[in-house]
Amino acid sequence: MDHIYVAPCGEIGLGLFAARPLPKGTHILTFSGRLIEADDPIHRTDEAGKLVQIDDLLYLYPDQPCVFANHSCSPNAGIRETTRMVAIQDIGKDEQICFDYSTTMDEDDWTLVCACGQDNCREIIKDFKYLPAKVRQRYLDLGVVQPFIVRKSSSFAQT
Repeated sequence: MDHIYVAPCGEIGLGLFAARPLPKGTHILTFSGRLIEADDPIHRTDEAGKLVQIDDLLYLYPDQPCVFANHSCSPNAGIRETTRMVAIQDIGKDEQICFDYSTTMDEDDWTLVCACGQDNCREIIKDFKYLPAKVRQRYLDLGVVQPFIVRKSSSFAQT
């Protein structure tokens, strides 16, 4: 993958960066890794923060370089079709590639204090259903919400 690279990104460790400009719609990478069941003990460790929920009771422990895709409350990428990360806006050379972790979360179990530093930072990363309605709708319109969450989206459309 000559269009991305991993590099230090401040206090949070490593991040994924664009090696060249990536126009909106560009396929960035496909998440791969070990499948983890919901009852796996890893959920009670620090490693739980690396998991990506891909179905109600199924998670992916991402391989490198996918594991270095960090969260942002103003993401420039998103995950489509369960594992395909795409640019949801033009991404400049050497810009960090981030997605909103909430677009993959529906478990009422895990939260994270956000360190994205964006003007619209929500401060706590939690499940998709807790996002403001406008933000949820934007992500649904962009097609970057996990399919298992989309199937449930009508149940929280009015909240």
